[in-house]
Order: sequence, then structure tokens, then C-alpha cells
Amino acid sequence: MPNVKPADIALAPIPGTPSLRPDGRQAVLAVRRPDLDADDYTSQLWLVDTDGAARPRQLTHGWRDGEPCWSPDGEWIAFTRCERAADGTAGKPQIWVLPTAGGDARRLTDHPLGAAEPSWSPDSTRLAYVARVPENDRYGTAAGIGPEKEPPRRITRLKYRLDGVGFLDDRPAHVWVVDLEGQTHQVTDGDADHGAADWSPSGDLLTFAAARHDNAGNDLRLDVWVCRPDGSGLRALTSGGLAADQPRFSPDGTVICFTANDLGPDERHGVARAESLWSVPVTGGTPTRLTDEATHQLGHGARIVAAGDGVLFPDEHRGSVRLLLVPYGGGEPRVLVDGPRQVTGVARVGDVLVTVIADQDSWGELVTGSGTVLTDFSGPFRDAAGVRPLTEIEAVAPDGYPVHGWVVRPDGPGPHPVLLMIHGGPFAQYGWGLFDEAQVYAGAGYAVVMGNPRGSSGYGQAHGQAIRGNVGEASAVDLLTLLDAALADSSLDARRVGVLGGSHGGFMTTWMAGHHGDRFKAAISERAVNAIDSFSGSSDIGWFFADDLYGPDPERQRQQSPLTYADGITIPTLIIHSESDWRCPVEQAQRLYVALRRRGVTTELLLFPGEGHEMSRAGLPSHRIARFEAILDWWSRHL
Repeated sequence: MPNVKPADIALAPIPGTPSLRPDGRQAVLAVRRPDLDADDYTSQLWLVDTDGAARPRQLTHGWRDGEPCWSPDGEWIAFTRCERAADGTAGKPQIWVLPTAGGDARRLTDHPLGAAEPSWSPDSTRLAYVARVPENDRYGTAAGIGPEKEPPRRITRLKYRLDGVGFLDDRPAHVWVVDLEGQTHQVTDGDADHGAADWSPSGDLLTFAAARHDNAGNDLRLDVWVCRPDGSGLRALTSGGLAADQPRFSPDGTVICFTANDLGPDERHGVARAESLWSVPVTGGTPTRLTDEATHQLGHGARIVAAGDGVLFPDEHRGSVRLLLVPYGGGEPRVLVDGPRQVTGVARVGDVLVTVIADQDSWGELVTGSGTVLTDFSGPFRDAAGVRPLTEIEAVAPDGYPVHGWVVRPDGPGPHPVLLMIHGGPFAQYGWGLFDEAQVYAGAGYAVVMGNPRGSSGYGQAHGQAIRGNVGEASAVDLLTLLDAALADSSLDARRVGVLGGSHGGFMTTWMAGHHGDRFKAAISERAVNAIDSFSGSSDIGWFFADDLYGPDPERQRQQSPLTYADGITIPTLIIHSESDWRCPVEQAQRLYVALRRRGVTTELLLFPGEGHEMSRAGLPSHRIARFEAILDWWSRHL
């Protein structure tokens, strides 16, 4: 079998959310992939017959086409497109439409910061979408005024910036409407960010989520709002306590379903709280939770779909993302898609259901409701690079608690050096999907152990909240239990074990190095939280996240900070960070690096310019490859 190499990320196509033609006969979806020559990402739209009679075919050839949306009359496909200039620079995404009967696509919008999330009116004459509105003389809106010459920002709220986006107060996101002639109208106003809009079945209302209350920017509250398409009649359907998202009208227009987690009385507690499905009458009333917060959690980045007989809800479950059909009146959901796979996108028209499903052999394929796989986007990767399977393992912690995970093994009998890999979040999950990191490391000869200790999502809300206030100690018990279970296999070498992880996984890597260094030969701590005190003020989310996860007591935060135990770290430690990371700012890496170097520990700091917190997943392809090469070099030297 061939070995996966870092450059094989170029063969990793990622399908987006599909959209169905009104008669259900065809689906359209965007497929995104890295382009190593351009050192960027490109994506195009693909057309797929849902009966499988014809091969999927590429529909557009733009540089970066995405977010396709089929019009209700079937005559248009709306999408976003970033055009690429002659010098290779990609422009901002704008809303385009493509006539399905033939002809060229044409652009409808021209927003300086781009447009996104198009949604058709029921009569197919207009599109609602979201675009940021910059203040005058900012963000290139005035000739000759670059970022260094802009006026100072006056900041008065805690939520004023976001990793990967930037500052928020001087460019709020608003809902807009555009007709097929390109005439635009701004629907919302003010200094609040507004989410994607959905049309009522009659076309007389729009719904969206926004923080328009008096204390907005100092809590996590988001309410569901409705208004007419011209912006009049604006009213809130919820009144606090929730972080609402993805509002969708029911097919009869009487109810709006949405996702949300309960924020508690001070509206700042969102850590490890299940994102549930809710509903509220369009006429107003008390919101009703439709899914059990103790057991169901919306899949990361997943979108719900309001269908005729219920709401399609991708649900995290023990490393999978299954698809539930949740009745509008509540009650036990029906499982439509289950098993060792992850549903990442859904569309339904009438009885026609299509999903994008990722599994251990695929980055994602379009699949019918009956299980017929319609595409083979990942075939070239499997053929050229090979895929090593996931082996499920289960263990029991000293207190009797079950711990679930997987091992990805390299070829050959071993004994193989071992990497304990820890995910971020911590309310997130590893699972049944093709994961580039595990494949690259296994391709280089390392057995990769990865799992979902307490604190992870996908095993119920209590599992996620079990580590609050004692994060490092509680997580370490489960991680070491899982590692010991994996090392019971004689093909794994217990004398050569490394530990690595990013974000919360970086936090735990530093913690493990300081508390359990005898178990590991070396460590790689990436984009980590190392010092909770400075993270609280420097991170874009630190103002609420730190107290919620670690507890508000400064002494307890100090006791839980991995940096507190840096004097106990003696194993070689590589620290990886991005210079523009606002989620776990670079000072977190710098403080750890200096603490270790001053004590003479074998330590290196690898800094990536121009990248944010998502560099390992969405950074420049050249940076992602350089990161992989540095990691493999580190393990070759120390394992």
C-alpha cells in the first residue's frame, strides 16, 4: 500500500452542502480542494443525477465557487464566487446566478467585503444574503488609506473581534435582498451582526438570528428575529437565555425551528452545553426544546433542514454524526442515517433525500436516502495515497468510566512508535471520518491513538461537562487509560510514545508533558492554551470561556494552567503557533517557549506568519505541508 505524504492534501476534495433541484432529479454541490501551485484553495460546482444514471459532471469553472442554492422554479442556481485576478489574488465572494437552461453565470452583487449565504424567495425573483458593511474609510473603502492609516478603534464591548474574521464593531454583518437585475436593498441596520436569513413560505417574512439587545457584545445571547423583506415590522421571537442560530420556517409557515444552547442566567455559559433543536411560533410565544439536551448535540458546522414531516438534524453520536428526523411537535426522533460515518450535509425535496457522508475511506460523497453512493470524489486519494483503517478500541478508567477511541496503524508487524493525539474543543469529537493528520502520521510509520475522553462531545452533555473546573487532571485519566489499552497490542512500542494536540489538545499536551512526562519521549504542543490568566484577556473568547470551563477562581485557574508546571517538563517539546491566532494568541506559545528554553529543555518554536487558529485545517497549503514536515522531522529525531 502506498504511504500518505504531506503533499497528498492536494488530493483531499471536501464536498459542501448539497442543494436539490425542485423535482429532486439533480443535486448541485461545491467541491473544495487545495491547489499547491497556486498555494490557495479552489472550488467548483458539480451536478449529480440523483438516480445515478449519469456520471457527476463539473458545472462551473470559476476559481472559488460555493454555497449553491437551486431556485424554487428550477430555472436558476445561485452561488458565491471569488474571482481570481491575473496576479493570482482572489477577490471577495459575491452572489452570482447561473441559468439552468444554458448560458453564462452573471454577478448580482459588489460588496467590498463580500457576500455569503444566498437564500431564494419562494417566487424565485429575489435572494436574501448576508454582507458586512464597513465603516467609511476602513477596509480599503477609501483610496490611499491602508490598515496602518485607519483611525483608531474605540472599543466598548467584550466581544469585539473574532479569530479568522477580525474586528467586528466597524463592519457588522447585515441581511440584504437582491433581485435578478442586481438591485440590492439592505434589510437590517445597526451595529449588530446578523446571521443568514430564511424566507417564509409566502415570501412576506424573513427570519434570522442576531444580538440586538441592550447588552449585546457583553454576553453570548442571540435571538430569533423576523421582519418583512423591506426591513419593516422587525420583532424578536425569543427574549434571551439562548444562543440562537439557523432559524428555519416550517413548511406551513406557522413555526420557526432553530438551534441553540442554553446560556444560563447570566447568558455567558456556553461551554459543553448541547446545541439543541428548538421551535417558536411565528406569532410569538415560549420557545420549546425539541431534542434532549442530555443526549443530542448538533454536529460541528452542520445545518438543519426543515422538511414536511420534521426537521433533519445531524446529531453527534460516539464519533459518528447520524441524521435524525425530529417531529415538529417533539417526541422521539427517527434515525434516518446511522453507523460508522459522519453526515456533513443534507438536502431534501419531497421524498428525495441526499446527504454528504464522510467515513474512514472518504472525505465525503453524495449519497441517496436509500444508501446509494452517487460520487467518488475521494477515489484519486485512495488510489494514489492509500488509506489506513480505523480500529475501534474501548477501555475502562480506574473509576469504572468507559473511554472510547481508535487506533490508526501503519503497515507492517511493528513494533511501531506511537503518537497519542488529543483533539481540541474540548467539546468536540474524533470519529468515523478520514482525518489527514492520522493518515500522514501512520503513513510515516507511527501508530496513532486518538479518542474522546470526558470533556468531548458526542456522548451526552454530562460527559462534556465532567471536566469543568478540573480540566487537566480529569482529562489525563481517560487519555492515559486509552493509551494503555492501545499499548496492550504488542505491535505498538510502549517505549517510544509521543504526545501531540492543538488548541485544547495543545493545553493537554503541555499538561501531559508537565505531569506525565515519564510516559512520553517527546511532545508537540500546538496553538495551545498554556496560561489561563492571560488567555482570559488576550483570546477572542477568553472573556467568557475561561471562567466557564476552568472556573472563575484565580487560584484554581493557576492550578489548572499547564504553564504553572513548566518546571516539570523535561522531554523535548516542539511548540507550534500562528502569529495571527486570536483564539489562543501567540503569547501563549511565547511564554511556554521562554520558560522551557531558560531551563535548558530541548525546545523549538515554529511560528507561521499570517495564519490564524485554523491553520492546520485551512491555512495556506504550503504552510500545512511545512507543518507536517516539521512534525515528522521532530518525531524522527526524538522517537
